[in-house]
Amino acid sequence: MPGDARQGRYPLHMPRPRIGMTTDIVEGRFKVAQAYASAVVAAGGMPVLLPCIPGMEEEVSAECDGFIFTGGDDPSMEPWGEETHAEATVVDQRRQAFETTLLSMLECDGSRPVLGVCLGMQWMGLIAGGSLDQHLPDRLDTADMHLHGEHMVRGTIGEAVVHSHHHQALSSAGSLEVVGRAEDGIIEAVRDPGKPWWVGVQWHPERTTSEELGKRLFQNLVEASGCVRQ
Repeated sequence: MPGDARQGRYPLHMPRPRIGMTTDIVEGRFKVAQAYASAVVAAGGMPVLLPCIPGMEEEVSAECDGFIFTGGDDPSMEPWGEETHAEATVVDQRRQAFETTLLSMLECDGSRPVLGVCLGMQWMGLIAGGSLDQHLPDRLDTADMHLHGEHMVRGTIGEAVVHSHHHQALSSAGSLEVVGRAEDGIIEAVRDPGKPWWVGVQWHPERTTSEELGKRLFQNLVEASGCVRQ
């Protein structure tokens, strides 16, 4: 395939798996960080930007081989029976409606690979019956290391320094398996062992320099998504 830019492990002779990436709404525009798309392309996938339009979830779910639920602002917690914290910057409610509906559909189907990043991992945990610590500084002396910069993650998902930017985190993962934690015990990675590939990470792998907990996550997602086509 002359001129193919992919650098990952997905076979060059195979069509690129279509990886749907959720977007935010900013000043009337659908937007997503370029780093997500670059990571998908490098892993051998075809990035597909998903405008968060409630009511389009079924059509969207049928068009992609795998999905990335990207980072963003904070969930509105009233749908889960809690008052939203005063320090929360609430995500656009059209995005919340679209993403939680789409993720619930994919969770029920179980056949398509999903990577949840930061907010995306929090959606995963809440939908799986988990709970959310809405403002880490309320109880954690080490909260600043999660909000600004880098810290170590260890677990069965791997061990590396990751790029982090969040003030909320799952306090329980519900039916999901916890596969990574920060040094202060904060849940950093989850998976559903009952699905072919269903992984959530609290850090930003698109900005993490570690191969194991950075670009390899995108490679694994693309490889798993390629199996959907076969």
